[in-house]
Amino acid sequence: MVISTLQTTWPEPIVRVQSLSDSGINAIPECYVKPIKDRPSTTCSLLVHHHESSHQPDIPVINLANLYADDPTLRKNTMDLISEACREWGFFQVINHGVSHRLMEATRSVWRDFFHLPLDVKQEYANSPATYEGYGSRLGVEKGAKLDWSDYFFLHFLPLSLRDESKWPSLPSSCRELVGEYSEQVLKLCGKLMKVLSLNLGSEDEDYLENAFGGKQGIGASLRVNLYPKCPQPDLTLGISPHSDPGGITILLPDDRVSGLQVRKGDAWVTVKPIPNAFIVNLADQLQVVSNAKYKSVEHRVVVNSREERVSLAFFYNPRGDIAIEPAKQLLTNNEPALYQPMTFNEYRTFIRLNGLHGKSQVESLIKSRPN
Repeated sequence: MVISTLQTTWPEPIVRVQSLSDSGINAIPECYVKPIKDRPSTTCSLLVHHHESSHQPDIPVINLANLYADDPTLRKNTMDLISEACREWGFFQVINHGVSHRLMEATRSVWRDFFHLPLDVKQEYANSPATYEGYGSRLGVEKGAKLDWSDYFFLHFLPLSLRDESKWPSLPSSCRELVGEYSEQVLKLCGKLMKVLSLNLGSEDEDYLENAFGGKQGIGASLRVNLYPKCPQPDLTLGISPHSDPGGITILLPDDRVSGLQVRKGDAWVTVKPIPNAFIVNLADQLQVVSNAKYKSVEHRVVVNSREERVSLAFFYNPRGDIAIEPAKQLLTNNEPALYQPMTFNEYRTFIRLNGLHGKSQVESLIKSRPN
Protein backbone atom coordinates (compact mmCIF):
# COMPACT_ATOMS: atom_id res chain seq x y z
CA MET A 1 0.00 0.00 0.00
CA VAL A 2 1.24 3.52 -0.75
CA ILE A 3 0.24 6.83 0.73
CA SER A 4 -1.74 7.89 -2.34
CA THR A 5 -4.29 5.16 -1.65
CA LEU A 6 -5.36 6.78 1.61
CA GLN A 7 -8.79 8.33 1.81
CA THR A 8 -8.98 12.08 1.43
CA THR A 9 -11.74 12.81 3.93
CA TRP A 10 -12.12 12.33 7.66
CA PRO A 11 -14.82 9.89 8.83
CA GLU A 12 -16.53 12.54 10.96
CA PRO A 13 -16.67 16.35 11.06
CA ILE A 14 -13.50 17.79 12.57
CA VAL A 15 -13.85 19.68 15.85
CA ARG A 16 -10.90 21.81 16.96
CA VAL A 17 -9.93 20.96 20.52
CA GLN A 18 -8.81 24.53 21.10
CA SER A 19 -12.33 25.72 20.24
CA LEU A 20 -13.79 23.27 22.75
CA SER A 21 -11.40 24.48 25.42
CA ASP A 22 -12.08 28.15 24.68
CA SER A 23 -15.85 27.59 24.80
CA GLY A 24 -15.71 27.17 28.58
CA ILE A 25 -17.13 23.65 28.73
CA ASN A 26 -16.98 21.91 32.13
CA ALA A 27 -17.05 18.35 30.75
CA ILE A 28 -15.23 16.96 27.72
CA PRO A 29 -17.22 15.24 24.94
CA GLU A 30 -17.45 11.47 25.17
CA CYS A 31 -15.20 10.95 22.14
CA TYR A 32 -12.23 12.25 24.19
CA VAL A 33 -12.90 10.13 27.29
CA LYS A 34 -10.40 7.28 27.34
CA PRO A 35 -11.27 3.80 28.56
CA ILE A 36 -10.67 3.52 32.32
CA LYS A 37 -7.55 1.37 31.83
CA ASP A 38 -5.94 4.05 29.63
CA ARG A 39 -6.62 7.11 31.74
CA PRO A 40 -3.63 8.87 33.29
CA SER A 41 -5.25 8.72 36.73
CA THR A 42 -5.63 4.93 36.68
CA THR A 43 -2.60 3.70 34.77
CA CYS A 44 0.63 3.08 36.67
CA SER A 45 2.17 6.53 36.75
CA LEU A 46 5.28 7.93 38.38
CA LEU A 47 4.82 11.68 38.21
CA VAL A 48 7.86 13.89 38.45
CA HIS A 49 7.19 17.60 38.93
CA HIS A 50 9.56 20.52 39.25
CA HIS A 51 9.02 20.86 42.99
CA GLU A 52 9.62 17.21 43.84
CA SER A 53 12.85 15.85 45.22
CA SER A 54 15.74 15.23 42.86
CA HIS A 55 16.03 11.55 43.73
CA GLN A 56 13.06 10.81 41.47
CA PRO A 57 14.16 9.19 38.19
CA ASP A 58 14.41 11.33 35.09
CA ILE A 59 15.75 10.86 31.60
CA PRO A 60 19.51 11.55 31.25
CA VAL A 61 20.81 15.03 30.42
CA ILE A 62 23.86 15.09 28.13
CA ASN A 63 26.19 17.99 27.34
CA LEU A 64 26.93 17.67 23.63
CA ALA A 65 29.72 20.28 23.82
CA ASN A 66 31.84 17.51 25.37
CA LEU A 67 31.74 15.60 22.08
CA TYR A 68 34.14 18.21 20.72
CA ALA A 69 36.34 18.63 23.80
CA ASP A 70 40.13 18.48 23.48
CA ASP A 71 40.20 15.79 26.15
CA PRO A 72 39.62 12.37 24.46
CA THR A 73 38.46 10.90 27.77
CA LEU A 74 35.72 13.51 28.00
CA ARG A 75 34.67 12.77 24.41
CA LYS A 76 34.53 9.01 25.10
CA ASN A 77 32.61 9.50 28.33
CA THR A 78 30.02 11.55 26.47
CA MET A 79 29.71 8.88 23.77
CA ASP A 80 29.24 6.30 26.53
CA LEU A 81 26.55 8.40 28.21
CA ILE A 82 24.65 8.62 24.93
CA SER A 83 25.01 4.87 24.41
CA GLU A 84 23.70 4.12 27.90
CA ALA A 85 20.80 6.54 27.47
CA CYS A 86 19.86 4.88 24.17
CA ARG A 87 19.93 1.39 25.64
CA GLU A 88 18.38 2.13 29.04
CA TRP A 89 15.85 4.87 28.25
CA GLY A 90 15.50 5.51 24.52
CA PHE A 91 15.18 9.15 25.59
CA PHE A 92 17.60 11.84 26.73
CA GLN A 93 17.87 15.62 26.90
CA VAL A 94 20.73 17.49 25.22
CA ILE A 95 22.23 20.84 26.13
CA ASN A 96 24.89 22.82 24.24
CA HIS A 97 23.51 21.23 21.08
CA GLY A 98 24.44 23.98 18.63
CA VAL A 99 20.94 25.25 17.84
CA SER A 100 20.40 28.93 18.58
CA HIS A 101 18.45 29.48 21.80
CA ARG A 102 17.00 32.66 20.31
CA LEU A 103 15.78 30.71 17.30
CA MET A 104 14.25 28.01 19.49
CA GLU A 105 12.23 30.52 21.49
CA ALA A 106 11.22 32.58 18.45
CA THR A 107 10.01 29.50 16.56
CA ARG A 108 8.01 28.17 19.49
CA SER A 109 6.56 31.65 20.05
CA VAL A 110 5.48 32.14 16.43
CA TRP A 111 3.63 28.82 16.51
CA ARG A 112 1.89 29.79 19.72
CA ASP A 113 0.80 32.95 17.92
CA PHE A 114 -0.42 30.89 14.95
CA PHE A 115 -2.70 28.79 17.13
CA HIS A 116 -4.24 31.97 18.53
CA LEU A 117 -5.14 33.37 15.12
CA PRO A 118 -8.85 33.45 14.20
CA LEU A 119 -10.22 30.01 13.36
CA ASP A 120 -11.09 30.94 9.78
CA VAL A 121 -7.42 31.85 9.12
CA LYS A 122 -6.21 28.52 10.48
CA GLN A 123 -8.91 26.62 8.62
CA GLU A 124 -7.30 27.66 5.33
CA TYR A 125 -4.63 25.06 6.20
CA ALA A 126 -7.03 22.30 7.30
CA ASN A 127 -5.53 18.90 6.52
CA SER A 128 -6.81 15.58 5.19
CA PRO A 129 -5.81 11.99 6.03
CA ALA A 130 -4.25 11.64 2.57
CA THR A 131 -1.10 13.53 3.58
CA TYR A 132 -1.71 14.96 7.08
CA GLU A 133 -0.07 18.18 5.89
CA GLY A 134 -1.50 21.24 7.55
CA TYR A 135 -3.75 22.03 10.49
CA GLY A 136 -5.14 18.90 12.11
CA SER A 137 -6.93 17.51 15.15
CA ARG A 138 -6.88 13.73 14.82
CA LEU A 139 -4.88 10.70 13.68
CA GLY A 140 -6.42 7.65 12.07
CA VAL A 141 -9.62 7.28 10.09
CA GLU A 142 -11.55 4.87 12.31
CA LYS A 143 -15.09 6.14 12.76
CA GLY A 144 -16.04 6.58 16.40
CA ALA A 145 -12.43 6.37 17.63
CA LYS A 146 -11.41 7.83 20.98
CA LEU A 147 -9.60 11.06 20.16
CA ASP A 148 -6.68 12.87 21.78
CA TRP A 149 -6.99 16.29 23.41
CA SER A 150 -4.73 18.18 20.98
CA ASP A 151 -4.53 20.11 17.74
CA TYR A 152 -1.42 20.17 15.55
CA PHE A 153 0.22 21.47 12.39
CA PHE A 154 2.23 19.01 10.28
CA LEU A 155 4.59 19.94 7.45
CA HIS A 156 7.27 18.34 5.29
CA PHE A 157 10.82 19.72 5.22
CA LEU A 158 12.62 16.93 3.33
CA PRO A 159 12.84 15.53 0.74
CA LEU A 160 12.64 18.71 -1.30
CA SER A 161 10.14 17.04 -3.61
CA LEU A 162 7.63 17.04 -0.72
CA ARG A 163 8.45 20.48 0.68
CA ASP A 164 5.78 23.02 -0.24
CA GLU A 165 6.21 26.25 1.67
CA SER A 166 2.87 27.52 0.36
CA LYS A 167 1.32 24.98 2.72
CA TRP A 168 3.16 26.51 5.68
CA PRO A 169 1.39 29.33 7.56
CA SER A 170 1.82 32.76 5.96
CA LEU A 171 0.75 34.31 9.27
CA PRO A 172 2.39 35.30 11.51
CA SER A 173 4.54 36.86 8.80
CA SER A 174 7.81 35.46 10.19
CA CYS A 175 6.54 31.87 10.44
CA ARG A 176 7.83 30.46 7.15
CA GLU A 177 11.28 31.99 7.54
CA LEU A 178 11.60 30.76 11.12
CA VAL A 179 10.43 27.25 10.22
CA GLY A 180 13.06 27.02 7.48
CA GLU A 181 15.90 28.31 9.64
CA TYR A 182 14.89 26.21 12.65
CA SER A 183 14.53 23.03 10.59
CA GLU A 184 17.96 23.50 8.98
CA GLN A 185 19.64 23.82 12.38
CA VAL A 186 17.79 20.87 13.92
CA LEU A 187 18.57 18.76 10.84
CA LYS A 188 22.29 19.38 11.48
CA LEU A 189 21.83 18.24 15.08
CA CYS A 190 20.19 15.03 13.83
CA GLY A 191 23.18 14.41 11.56
CA LYS A 192 25.58 14.79 14.50
CA LEU A 193 23.58 12.37 16.62
CA MET A 194 23.34 9.79 13.84
CA LYS A 195 27.14 9.77 13.58
CA VAL A 196 27.45 9.13 17.33
CA LEU A 197 24.83 6.38 17.21
CA SER A 198 26.62 4.71 14.27
CA LEU A 199 29.93 4.62 16.14
CA ASN A 200 28.25 3.45 19.33
CA LEU A 201 26.77 0.49 17.45
CA GLY A 202 30.32 -0.59 16.62
CA SER A 203 30.53 0.69 13.06
CA GLU A 204 33.81 2.22 11.92
CA ASP A 205 31.80 4.38 9.50
CA GLU A 206 30.15 7.30 11.26
CA ASP A 207 27.77 7.69 8.29
CA TYR A 208 26.57 4.10 8.49
CA LEU A 209 23.09 4.82 9.85
CA GLU A 210 22.54 7.80 7.58
CA ASN A 211 23.42 5.62 4.58
CA ALA A 212 21.10 2.85 5.82
CA PHE A 213 18.36 5.48 5.85
CA GLY A 214 18.98 6.35 2.20
CA GLY A 215 21.95 8.73 2.37
CA LYS A 216 22.06 12.49 2.82
CA GLN A 217 19.98 13.09 -0.33
CA GLY A 218 17.36 10.54 0.68
CA ILE A 219 16.65 11.54 4.27
CA GLY A 220 13.12 12.61 5.12
CA ALA A 221 12.31 15.26 7.71
CA SER A 222 9.06 16.73 8.93
CA LEU A 223 7.78 18.97 11.70
CA ARG A 224 4.72 18.48 13.85
CA VAL A 225 3.78 21.37 16.11
CA ASN A 226 1.46 20.30 18.92
CA LEU A 227 -1.05 22.41 20.81
CA TYR A 228 -2.45 20.93 24.03
CA PRO A 229 -5.28 23.24 25.15
CA LYS A 230 -6.43 23.53 28.74
CA CYS A 231 -8.73 20.63 29.62
CA PRO A 232 -11.54 20.72 32.21
CA GLN A 233 -11.18 16.97 32.92
CA PRO A 234 -7.49 16.08 32.41
CA ASP A 235 -7.81 12.81 34.33
CA LEU A 236 -10.13 11.39 31.67
CA THR A 237 -8.11 11.98 28.52
CA LEU A 238 -4.62 12.31 27.01
CA GLY A 239 -2.94 14.88 24.80
CA ILE A 240 -1.36 12.08 22.78
CA SER A 241 -2.04 8.38 23.33
CA PRO A 242 0.84 5.98 24.16
CA HIS A 243 2.99 5.32 21.10
CA SER A 244 6.51 5.04 19.82
CA ASP A 245 7.50 7.32 16.95
CA PRO A 246 7.55 5.64 13.53
CA GLY A 247 10.67 7.24 12.04
CA GLY A 248 14.38 7.40 12.88
CA ILE A 249 14.94 9.91 15.66
CA THR A 250 12.78 12.71 17.03
CA ILE A 251 14.02 16.04 18.36
CA LEU A 252 11.41 17.61 20.63
CA LEU A 253 11.37 21.24 21.70
CA PRO A 254 9.02 21.07 24.69
CA ASP A 255 7.08 23.83 26.35
CA ASP A 256 9.46 24.51 29.23
CA ARG A 257 6.79 26.28 31.29
CA VAL A 258 4.86 23.13 32.16
CA SER A 259 5.49 19.37 32.00
CA GLY A 260 3.36 17.03 29.95
CA LEU A 261 5.52 14.40 28.22
CA GLN A 262 5.64 11.03 29.97
CA VAL A 263 8.05 8.22 29.06
CA ARG A 264 7.43 4.57 29.85
CA LYS A 265 10.10 3.06 32.08
CA GLY A 266 9.23 -0.53 32.90
CA ASP A 267 5.72 -0.43 34.31
CA ALA A 268 5.82 3.25 35.22
CA TRP A 269 5.24 6.53 33.41
CA VAL A 270 7.95 9.07 34.18
CA THR A 271 7.10 12.73 33.59
CA VAL A 272 9.99 14.48 31.86
CA LYS A 273 11.13 17.74 33.46
CA PRO A 274 12.02 20.00 30.51
CA ILE A 275 15.21 22.03 30.88
CA PRO A 276 15.22 25.54 29.37
CA ASN A 277 17.03 25.64 26.00
CA ALA A 278 17.39 21.85 25.89
CA PHE A 279 16.00 19.40 23.36
CA ILE A 280 14.48 16.04 24.19
CA VAL A 281 15.80 13.31 21.88
CA ASN A 282 14.05 10.00 21.42
CA LEU A 283 14.81 6.96 19.32
CA ALA A 284 12.09 5.83 16.94
CA ASP A 285 10.97 2.56 15.35
CA GLN A 286 13.18 2.56 12.25
CA LEU A 287 16.28 2.88 14.41
CA GLN A 288 15.10 -0.09 16.46
CA VAL A 289 14.77 -2.10 13.25
CA VAL A 290 18.14 -1.08 11.77
CA SER A 291 19.95 -1.69 15.07
CA ASN A 292 18.22 -5.10 15.40
CA ALA A 293 16.79 -3.95 18.75
CA LYS A 294 20.12 -2.90 20.24
CA TYR A 295 18.45 0.48 20.38
CA LYS A 296 14.77 0.48 21.23
CA SER A 297 12.07 3.01 20.56
CA VAL A 298 10.14 3.69 23.74
CA GLU A 299 6.47 4.35 24.34
CA HIS A 300 5.56 7.83 25.44
CA ARG A 301 2.39 9.85 25.88
CA VAL A 302 1.30 13.37 26.79
CA VAL A 303 -0.90 14.37 29.71
CA VAL A 304 -2.88 17.61 29.75
CA ASN A 305 -3.90 19.95 32.53
CA SER A 306 -6.68 22.37 33.44
CA ARG A 307 -4.45 25.39 34.11
CA GLU A 308 -2.23 25.99 31.10
CA GLU A 309 -2.04 25.15 27.43
CA ARG A 310 1.20 23.74 26.04
CA VAL A 311 2.97 24.08 22.68
CA SER A 312 5.74 21.70 21.59
CA LEU A 313 7.62 21.10 18.33
CA ALA A 314 8.55 17.57 17.24
CA PHE A 315 11.09 17.34 14.41
CA PHE A 316 11.13 13.89 12.79
CA TYR A 317 14.28 12.60 11.07
CA ASN A 318 13.20 9.70 8.88
CA PRO A 319 14.50 7.19 6.33
CA ARG A 320 13.85 7.59 2.65
CA GLY A 321 10.30 6.45 2.07
CA ASP A 322 10.69 3.89 -0.70
CA ILE A 323 13.63 1.72 0.39
CA ALA A 324 13.33 -1.35 2.58
CA ILE A 325 14.44 -0.73 6.16
CA GLU A 326 15.84 -3.86 7.80
CA PRO A 327 18.43 -4.89 10.41
CA ALA A 328 21.99 -3.84 9.53
CA LYS A 329 23.81 -6.88 8.18
CA GLN A 330 27.00 -6.04 10.05
CA LEU A 331 25.13 -6.44 13.34
CA LEU A 332 23.84 -9.93 12.53
CA THR A 333 25.42 -13.19 13.68
CA ASN A 334 24.30 -16.80 13.94
CA ASN A 335 23.41 -16.12 17.55
CA GLU A 336 21.77 -12.80 16.75
CA PRO A 337 19.84 -13.20 13.48
CA ALA A 338 17.61 -10.51 12.02
CA LEU A 339 14.60 -9.89 14.25
CA TYR A 340 12.54 -7.86 11.79
CA GLN A 341 11.10 -8.24 8.33
CA PRO A 342 11.97 -5.43 5.89
CA MET A 343 9.38 -2.77 5.21
CA THR A 344 9.57 0.63 3.54
CA PHE A 345 8.93 3.68 5.69
CA ASN A 346 6.08 4.70 3.37
CA GLU A 347 4.33 1.40 4.08
CA TYR A 348 5.04 1.71 7.78
CA ARG A 349 3.72 5.26 8.01
CA THR A 350 0.57 4.34 6.10
CA PHE A 351 -0.39 1.84 8.82
CA ILE A 352 -0.26 4.56 11.46
CA ARG A 353 -2.09 7.10 9.32
CA LEU A 354 -4.90 4.62 8.84
CA ASN A 355 -5.08 3.24 12.37
CA GLY A 356 -3.80 5.97 14.67
CA LEU A 357 -1.48 5.43 17.62
CA HIS A 358 -1.49 2.08 19.40
CA GLY A 359 1.59 1.63 21.57
CA LYS A 360 4.32 -0.34 19.80
CA SER A 361 1.99 -2.64 17.88
CA GLN A 362 3.38 -1.67 14.48
CA VAL A 363 7.06 -2.32 15.10
CA GLU A 364 6.17 -5.53 16.94
CA SER A 365 4.22 -6.68 13.88
CA LEU A 366 7.53 -6.79 11.96
CA ILE A 367 9.11 -9.33 14.30
CA LYS A 368 9.95 -12.47 12.38
CA SER A 369 8.30 -15.67 13.50
CA ARG A 370 10.73 -18.32 14.64
CA PRO A 371 10.54 -21.96 13.58
CA ASN A 372 9.67 -24.36 16.40
